Amino acid sequence: MEDIFGQLSQQAINGITIGGVYALIAIGYTMVYGVLSMLNFAHGELYMIGGFTGWWVLQIFSINHVPVMNAALLISLMIVLSMAVSALLGLAIERIAYRPLRKAPRMNLLLSSLGVSIFIQNFILYFQGAKVKVFHISHLIPEGIRTFHVGGVVISFMRIIVILACFFLMVILTLIIKKTNIGKSIRATAQDIEAAAFMGIDTDKIIVIVFLIGSALGGAAGILVSLLFTQVDYYVGFQAGLKGFTAAVLGGIGSIPGAMAGGLLLGICEAMAVTFFPSAYKDVVAFAILIAVLIFRPQGLMGERIREKV
Repeated sequence: MEDIFGQLSQQAINGITIGGVYALIAIGYTMVYGVLSMLNFAHGELYMIGGFTGWWVLQIFSINHVPVMNAALLISLMIVLSMAVSALLGLAIERIAYRPLRKAPRMNLLLSSLGVSIFIQNFILYFQGAKVKVFHISHLIPEGIRTFHVGGVVISFMRIIVILACFFLMVILTLIIKKTNIGKSIRATAQDIEAAAFMGIDTDKIIVIVFLIGSALGGAAGILVSLLFTQVDYYVGFQAGLKGFTAAVLGGIGSIPGAMAGGLLLGICEAMAVTFFPSAYKDVVAFAILIAVLIFRPQGLMGERIREKV
């Protein structure tokens, strides 16, 4: 009995860790959908770019023999630069691929986002190759704090960093959305973009800010997972994007709290599934839960039911 409890406790920590990452990805999907009613399927590639940016930051400090900073400072630098590069790329994608099609049929936007996803993926494949890039960071973390034992649960230093970073970013985003004028404008634009424009809100600016925030969070998720599992490759964005989209739908597409809750729930369900089933079945369990939610609550856990207009 104690052994099972220990396993469940360990998997709960693992689920919260990966669930926080899913939540960050899902927020990017749900913010764009809430404002533009479009699915940005290139969002997974922004996650991948975040991972590669962090890897290059680590390479630059290693190649140039810059005195090694302490782990916290270097990891903070990697996260900030990954968020910045992903955010700038998200802005470029919005300006080049989405804005000209904003008034076009939704299918055009969907195809454009898929095209951007394929382009970025193959661009990275061409310049970086298919070989997995490894993060050599173990020497940066003092041996005494690499792992912590709490009861029967083992928590690594990097897992703690990922959990803290994910929840910190979610709290900051919540404060921005709830307490600032920009947040109020985002909520107004998401509720009715035409009415927001009539009220004097610069909706084009708000759309840019939404892409900026969503892309930055996607980049943060990418570097956090890359640091946790110490590797990144050109294809990681596809799987991460799929899980982030699933989390967004699970929580209620268009709802930021729903995206957070959906990501955490998806991560915990996947982790718990490993306790009772072979690890290969964790995706099956996660998507089975998604299907059940869509059948019994199509709007998601925290989404609002939209009445059809007659």
